[in-house]
Amino acid sequence: MSRAAASVPAAIAWWEWPAAVLLGTVSIAAAGLEPRALPLLYLAAVTPRLCSIDVTYRRLPNRLVVPGYFVGLAGAAAQWLVTGELPFLALASGSAYFVFMLAFALAGGMGMGDVKLAGVLGMSAGLLGLSAALLSPLAAFLLGGVAATIALRGGGGASIPFGPFLLAGFWIAVALA
Repeated sequence: MSRAAASVPAAIAWWEWPAAVLLGTVSIAAAGLEPRALPLLYLAAVTPRLCSIDVTYRRLPNRLVVPGYFVGLAGAAAQWLVTGELPFLALASGSAYFVFMLAFALAGGMGMGDVKLAGVLGMSAGLLGLSAALLSPLAAFLLGGVAATIALRGGGGASIPFGPFLLAGFWIAVALA
């Protein structure tokens, strides 16, 4: 195990379980009991942990983010089998969000954890429709921009962990889908 991975605690905060259950409920309300709910439920389970780790350690561990691609692809494939419709929007929005964030990372504005998470979020939001796929990054950048502005005004610098804002934007899009 790398030193960076060892620095992320295994203990789960008291609020993470109730938050995951609440997000799971939002997932089922948005997607029903369809295969497209699979990546939403995965994200519901890991969102509180990802937020806690990113705020504390400024990292989004691959062990929590990368499986989201497999769950997302499985949900998209299963949805395709059930409906007969190719999940083009999910694949396109996941790819577009990934590339968009990669451009920011290459410019020095984002970490690669944010980039990887964006691909999962884009694919998952795309399973819900175009409005969710567009609203997710829009809400994330709006919330993150407000937080960065507050950080700048507070004199603490504008460096903020962006994962919680990516996730908040996603869950806003899911709730409104």
